[in-house]
Amino acid sequence: MPDFTYADLAKMIDHSLLQPTMTDDDLERGCRLAREYDVASVCIKPYAVRRAVELLAGSTVVVGTTIGFPHGGHVSEIKTAESRRAMADGAKELDMVVNIGKVLTGDWKYVADDVRAVVEAAHRDGAIVKVIFENCFLNDAQKEHLCKICGEVGADFVKTSTGYGDSGATDDDLRLMRRCSPPRVQVKAAGGVRTFDRLVAVRALGVTRVGATATKAILDECKAKLKG
Repeated sequence: MPDFTYADLAKMIDHSLLQPTMTDDDLERGCRLAREYDVASVCIKPYAVRRAVELLAGSTVVVGTTIGFPHGGHVSEIKTAESRRAMADGAKELDMVVNIGKVLTGDWKYVADDVRAVVEAAHRDGAIVKVIFENCFLNDAQKEHLCKICGEVGADFVKTSTGYGDSGATDDDLRLMRRCSPPRVQVKAAGGVRTFDRLVAVRALGVTRVGATATKAILDECKAKLKG
């Protein structure tokens, strides 16, 4: 017998509603699907946060959104303003992108201050922060340093990628992020988790959240396999 239930896997999923071509109708359908399958959250475009909160009222699905998406190049003041607006609209989870160029430059003070600003703003209002690295552009030393910074500034999650880079969540990266992050910092995999088997595999590596667009397919397969 597996060591998980349907609810365990469903509550790992942040249903991703971020594709650039998604219409308002697409976003609303996505929220309804998230509610039907009782996932952890929706991660929705910032402008749609308020509507998502309305659609998910009374459910256990929380609303999250992106900050500094997708390249992290916004100045820190804009990232914190974006965070405050998202929380005012009802967002409880913020997936922020590090300044990728500053990571590659090695300006670690800038990177730490940037992440800290969003974390402090979020925590003041009871929201959590998942820090997106975009690992496909980084070497292992840079990933390790980011894990250290995220632990020091109090981030809640480290996250592999936006889902729009050159690659998504690899096993090697997930092992590195789990190993190099403090135990209280959780790991989110994003990009390439499209099947039940892959979800179970990343769970075994210590992942507790996954960004997914294939939510329905994954969880339909989960239901079928658990019944069998």
